[in-house]
Parts: sequence; C-alpha cells; structure tokens
Amino acid sequence: MRRYRVRVTLLPDPIWPVVVLAAICLLDAIICIKPVAFIARCWDDVHWPRRYWRFMAPIKFAAAAGLVIGIWLPVLGIVTAVALVVYFIVAVAMHIRARDLRRNFVSASGMLLICVAVLVVCFLV
Repeated sequence: MRRYRVRVTLLPDPIWPVVVLAAICLLDAIICIKPVAFIARCWDDVHWPRRYWRFMAPIKFAAAAGLVIGIWLPVLGIVTAVALVVYFIVAVAMHIRARDLRRNFVSASGMLLICVAVLVVCFLV
C-alpha cells in the first residue's frame, strides 16, 4: 500500500501563481466597490441580498492581501487559499441552486479550479 504525504512548504513554490491569483482578487475587488453591471447582474441572478454587497469588496481586498503576505508568511497564504476555495465552492453552489448555469457559473467554476490549483501546487506538495 502506497502512502502519500502532504508537505507544507516553507515558502510557496512557485510564487507566480500566488501573485496572479492575488492580482485577480485585487481586480475583482476593485470592480466590486461599486459593482459593475455584470457583477450586479450575477449577484442578482443568484439572489445574493443587496444588504451584503458592500462587504464583497473588502473581503476580496483581504483575499488579495492575504495571498501577497502569504508569500512571506505561508500559514496566512494557506488560510487565504483555503478560504478562497470555500468561497468559490459556495459561489458554484449558489449558481447551481439558482439554476444560473451560464457564463457566471463557468467563471465561478474556473476560479474554483484556479484556487484549488494554487493551494495544492504552491502551498501543499
């Protein structure tokens, strides 16, 4: 029986996927400050309550910061990457529940895959 061990690296390796994901989170946060039309439509489509919209940009800014700081403090990078995976699992589930399986579902699914890849490849190998 073959045993597999997951090893947490001292620093993310490679670093560039972490930086790219942080940049994506930063751009996403910027367009969520005052949600652009396609973001607002997406949140309406999945029935995300408007009273929570104002929290989305700070959450996304925090994710970008957590990833960048996580380059030097890997525990924070891992926690942030796991939080992003959970966030996009919830997003995909909300799209499925709302039967919104168009472009936004594909985007959320793609981001979920990217976040899982960054977590596994850069922090857990």
